[in-house]
Amino acid sequence: MKITTLEGLLEDELKDLYSAETQMIKIFPKLMEVAASGDLRLAFEDHLAETQRHVERIEQICEQMDMEPTGKKCLAMEGLINEGKEVLKSGMEPELMDVALVGAAQRVEHYEIAAYGTARAHARQLGLINIANLLNWTLEEEKKANQRLTDLAENRINVQAAMRQGTLVM
Repeated sequence: MKITTLEGLLEDELKDLYSAETQMIKIFPKLMEVAASGDLRLAFEDHLAETQRHVERIEQICEQMDMEPTGKKCLAMEGLINEGKEVLKSGMEPELMDVALVGAAQRVEHYEIAAYGTARAHARQLGLINIANLLNWTLEEEKKANQRLTDLAENRINVQAAMRQGTLVM
């Protein structure tokens, strides 16, 4: 499909985000199963519920724009998930696996932050204030999820892995 307008670009980005979020919904149960840290498992559980709301929000936006959210596959998310699957197959010790899972999850969050920020900017430019607000709501949730992962890594998960390996630096 040839995109010729900013609205067409926004529609394409919404389809990409919809695909990205639905792909993440499918992988979260495996992440929760593998996470050794209860805190990390809880963070994944919480973000799964949030991601389901993100999908609903995109569906709401698409309804307002009189478009279908389907029809595109987010290749970036597919690649990020495939990298995460490599981590799952690596055979790492549980504490180190949690460190790697946080890294993989943060790469996903950074992609989503960029994508939602871009879509929000387009919606604002088009004067679609309600849509921009909905996208901003999700953007802020993605930022909080990323910060939660950072806090977990810096205050627990990385520390536990370093202690186990005897490489904790104070």
